[in-house]
Amino acid sequence: MEQKSFNANQLKIIAILSMTTDHLLSVLFPNYPMDWWIILLHIWGRLAAPVFWFFIAEGYHYTHNWKKYAGRLLIFSLIGHFAYNFAFGISFIPFRASVFNQTSVIWSLFWGLMALAINDSRKLKQWQKTILILGITVITFCADWSCIAVLAIIEIGQNRGNFKKQMTGMMLWVAVYAIVYAAFINPVYGMLQLFVALVIPLLKRYDGERGSWKGANYFFYIYYPLHLIVCGVIRMMLYGNISVMVG
Repeated sequence: MEQKSFNANQLKIIAILSMTTDHLLSVLFPNYPMDWWIILLHIWGRLAAPVFWFFIAEGYHYTHNWKKYAGRLLIFSLIGHFAYNFAFGISFIPFRASVFNQTSVIWSLFWGLMALAINDSRKLKQWQKTILILGITVITFCADWSCIAVLAIIEIGQNRGNFKKQMTGMMLWVAVYAIVYAAFINPVYGMLQLFVALVIPLLKRYDGERGSWKGANYFFYIYYPLHLIVCGVIRMMLYGNISVMVG
């Protein structure tokens, strides 16, 4: 039962399939439908985000140049902003209609990496680190998965080597997100966020290896905006230029 069987590439492929399913459902069946099979597929879609959080922390640990890594993520977040907003019919200019879902989760992944670097800084005092991370939570609140993605990345990164503590910290922040989502957007889909917990057995079986496919990261950089553009085209064909997601 404790045999490790998933490398990083395999887990990322699972996340990509999960993410694609979730995004297509949001375009094909907007406005939070209550059909049991749609909800079930959205539950499958909860596997994606925590896998990416986990590997931001892993990437930070293994990278030889975290600044170069952060630069790639920043560029990726800018491309992802336009692709994500086009996919779901959200204005490219933030805050025109809402404070929620104003940009993609990549914005939070970038700042999650920055938060890990801030925590490890020897030049900053603890009070300075606290203020900077609080500032990061403010500027990432508007993204998909909000600042919860940043806080989950911090929990995973700071507690590396203690899987139970990593997952406990992550799930506590996901619970906060579920409560806010349920209160301000949709109660059923808010509680649905808690099914992130289904990813824990998969991450537990991570073998610590990247996998033989060296181009996996670049594949994701290309696939992420490309699949969102396809979602946007489908949205336009089905509904015209309207929003299909809160935001």
